[in-house]
Amino acid sequence: MPFPLLYEINTRCWLDRLSTEQCRGVTLDSVPESEFERWRQFGFTHIWLMGVWTTGPRSRDSALAWEDLHGEFRKAMPDLRREDITGSPYAIADYRVPEALGGETGLQSYRQRLHERGMKLILDFVPNHAGLDHRWVAERPDLFVQSPVEAPGTFAQQTPEGVRWLAHGKDPHFPPWSDTAQLDYRQPATRAAMRENLLGVAGRCDGLRCDMAMLVLNEVFAKTWAPFPPAASRGAAPAAGPDVGQPPVEFWQEAIASAKKRYPDCLFLAEVYWGLEDRLRSLGFDYTYDKELYDALVRRDPAGVQRHLLEARPESIGAGVHFLENHDEPRIASILSPAEQRAAALTILSLPGMRFLHDGQLEGARVKVPVQLRRCPPEPVRNEVERMYRQVLAAVRQTAVGRGEALLLKPRGAWAGNPTSENFVIVQWRDTAPVFDLAVINLAPHPSQCYAPVRLDDLADRTWSLKDRLGSEARTCPGRELQDRGLYLDLPANGAQLFQFHPLS
Repeated sequence: MPFPLLYEINTRCWLDRLSTEQCRGVTLDSVPESEFERWRQFGFTHIWLMGVWTTGPRSRDSALAWEDLHGEFRKAMPDLRREDITGSPYAIADYRVPEALGGETGLQSYRQRLHERGMKLILDFVPNHAGLDHRWVAERPDLFVQSPVEAPGTFAQQTPEGVRWLAHGKDPHFPPWSDTAQLDYRQPATRAAMRENLLGVAGRCDGLRCDMAMLVLNEVFAKTWAPFPPAASRGAAPAAGPDVGQPPVEFWQEAIASAKKRYPDCLFLAEVYWGLEDRLRSLGFDYTYDKELYDALVRRDPAGVQRHLLEARPESIGAGVHFLENHDEPRIASILSPAEQRAAALTILSLPGMRFLHDGQLEGARVKVPVQLRRCPPEPVRNEVERMYRQVLAAVRQTAVGRGEALLLKPRGAWAGNPTSENFVIVQWRDTAPVFDLAVINLAPHPSQCYAPVRLDDLADRTWSLKDRLGSEARTCPGRELQDRGLYLDLPANGAQLFQFHPLS
């Protein structure tokens, strides 16, 4: 099974842009054929429609009143209009597609068109919280974390029983999200309701990207919400300690098992941080964000990149989501030069695991657009960046990269006293013998040298020709030399090559 190549689309902004280009209202059921063909040519296997679910006026009002965000809005959109602010797609009022985006029939049509072209659909699932406009806020307040009295991070919600002080959703390291209400995962009813929501989403797509998935782990949740006793404790003296009301099993373990039983091929992708990647994979997730790799790449730390890739267990790298940007991170073109981006792009694309690119990244977009906006500013295409991605993605498709068996190789020093081998990432791929491929990247801003210790059982018995799919270099190497010393590499600053090896004898 090939490793996925995922493309994230900001659905609201994308449909707005297409509507402008087409001079007509474009929704999910009327996307031009050229969009599907473009994705197919790039080799994408999965398309993530970010932000398709219904939001509401209360959450939008919160975004309008959130003064700290307005500077970000105007930085992204100097000609900002009030109607551009629609509220966060992660303050979900209902897991239904609004008619303005094409409705449920539009989503079904869009998914079918993806399938006809060999691609699959990824949708968001937000476990931690609901939007202020969700019907449960008024109808089922016991599903939410709450306080018997007004407390920081809570809001008043009128119910038939009187006012409830419900908590806003939050990450424990940041202020609460004032457009959300925090679901209480200590409550069996909350877990059951969210399992049903998850199954409902899984039945309409081919995979779920689960937002901030670690926040609902039992231990994390208990520590975050220890000051707010669960419903069973309300009215009594608050119990002490973070384990109060902690369920016997993890939500994800039950929910993913239930979904996989009904939809065996459904993919589960976790946005996760804090070193909890392995924990979430043990509960059923197929892929987890590789934030450590991203951080090392954007801080220009070649040795850190190499250390992370070589010290991690191979199965962890193979289950990682490797990316250079997404809707939460700055545009990579605003951080790395085109040459640096080329090296970083080949790094993430040549690794086993899920390779992840973002709408606008392929054109060199530099403006990070807040998710609360419904349109994006027009930006000129950076031709150098666009050509680079077309070349790299085309070269990858001509090789075994993303298919077959991958090995991360530890470079050998080129000579005593030369430390530059620590700047390399080297990945060997083989799908169908005897041909194999070698991605080699120098992430340093200066030339670096090393030997690549190729590892094949039949290596020494042949003479090999190799050609760089990203350049003009071609040469032959005796297999015995490759086995004994390795392939000598001398790459310029931010050099990136993708060699394909064929036997001559």
